[in-house]
Amino acid sequence: MMVILLGLACSTGKAQEITLKVTDRYLNLPISHRVDRSVMSFEVDGKTERTFDIRLAPSTPDYWVFCDLTPLKGKTVKIKYTGNPDGLKQIYQANKIAGQDSLYREKNRPQFHFSSRRGWNNDPNGLIYYDGEYHLFYQHNPYERDWGNMHWGHAVSKDLIHWQELPVALYPDHCGTAFSGSAVIDYDNTAGFNKGNTPAMIAIYTADSPDKQVQCLAYSHDHGRTWTKYAGNPLIDSKAKWNSKDTRDPKVFWYKPNREWVLVLNERDGHSIYTSTNLKDWTYRSHVTGFWECPELFELPVDGDPAHTKWVMYGASGTYMIGSFDGRTFTPETGKYYYVTGSQYAAQTYTDIPASDGRRIQIGWGRISHPDMPFNMMMLLPTELTLRTTKEGIRLFSYPVKEVDNLQADGNRWSSLTASEATAKLRPFSDAGCLRIKTTIRFSHATDGGLDLFGQQLMKYDLNFNQVNGVFYSPENPSSMEITADIFLDRTSVEVFIDWGAYSYSMERRPHDHNKEGFLFWGNNIEVKNLEVYPMKSIWF
Repeated sequence: MMVILLGLACSTGKAQEITLKVTDRYLNLPISHRVDRSVMSFEVDGKTERTFDIRLAPSTPDYWVFCDLTPLKGKTVKIKYTGNPDGLKQIYQANKIAGQDSLYREKNRPQFHFSSRRGWNNDPNGLIYYDGEYHLFYQHNPYERDWGNMHWGHAVSKDLIHWQELPVALYPDHCGTAFSGSAVIDYDNTAGFNKGNTPAMIAIYTADSPDKQVQCLAYSHDHGRTWTKYAGNPLIDSKAKWNSKDTRDPKVFWYKPNREWVLVLNERDGHSIYTSTNLKDWTYRSHVTGFWECPELFELPVDGDPAHTKWVMYGASGTYMIGSFDGRTFTPETGKYYYVTGSQYAAQTYTDIPASDGRRIQIGWGRISHPDMPFNMMMLLPTELTLRTTKEGIRLFSYPVKEVDNLQADGNRWSSLTASEATAKLRPFSDAGCLRIKTTIRFSHATDGGLDLFGQQLMKYDLNFNQVNGVFYSPENPSSMEITADIFLDRTSVEVFIDWGAYSYSMERRPHDHNKEGFLFWGNNIEVKNLEVYPMKSIWF
């Protein structure tokens, strides 16, 4: 490790300071949750480069976080801190992050779900496909495993499965911290930010400050690696219109029939629709009540028929409406329904998936804690959304993208098993860290039955109350005595897809220190018609 300290200043009642010359890529910072947050700032050439809250450890840290200082290489940085100055003495520069040798090998690190190297993550942001890369931006606190200091983290993938985490994309500024938003590619240079033949990647996001939330724009010419904030920010300041601070999470897309950009914004009690021809000047058009945060609005074919399409609007909780859209007004044609419950929140779908692919791909935030880890929360599996005709009308289905199959190792298959026989087949896998289990259960004399793991209820189907794990679910065939489940077990999470995506849910995978039972199929005289089990490979190694 190398630390180059050029000076240390201490004075009672003032921020303490150190000055360093940046020689290495990373600045490693010790974190302790036994101290309160205090303010740290970096100054370069007399100007504040960044400001954030941090629990800098004055002695033994709980874990380490890092700042990527590549853009500041060779410069002198003055670091000011309002907390205990002893923590300043522990920070150091290096070309590796502290703990890099154990990165992705931590006890509770998800092995086939994305999680950030360090710090907190929540909402996926700016999901966009461009030039062979799937971009995953996300709400991120780089300095702590709890929420705060909202930045846009950034990762990219060639296959939606294996992710490479990149440096932070968007930092807080004078407008506020970088809350949720979306991204587009401005192929026609409507905003005027294109550079030669290179179209700009444009992010439109919420900036949050103590008194209000406004919508801002940033653009990139290098595939989202570096960003320039628009000098005319904010684009939309609608606090006065709604008499509410809650105006956030813009989702932007191009509406070809009107040759306009559409922006869907959560405002107070629902989703508002704005339009623009240049991504900078926006006109309010309409409002739909009944949604909270993270809006989505997209068109899907029904039953795969491109001549028969409907529009879907949803919010962060996963409830949705089906309707029509004319570019300015969404008209609901159904009530609100759910297709997913559990830990998923604030899911977003990808923009600019190639027409040759045509899928509507979604990633949701998995609200699953990772205690005692230097990171917290995760993303759930990417899923494909489809509209299908059911006995109750058109409904939204969600099922893992086909690329997930590539993580399966060779598996085992059985059929026509009793509950005890199926339990015996699965028991040897009870302590496996990562599994995919596919099963179809047929009921005969039972009114409920399912599958447990170390006492945790992975799937319980109650025919009497029409419930799966306590949530109402009615199968397509109302007299059906069967149910299928596709179950994904990662180290800390469980995701379950019922009847090929008609309904899905996710939850924390609980520790099993006091239960030695392992897998258990249960239910009076049930038949396990089909059982498949596959070890899942790590996406990190």
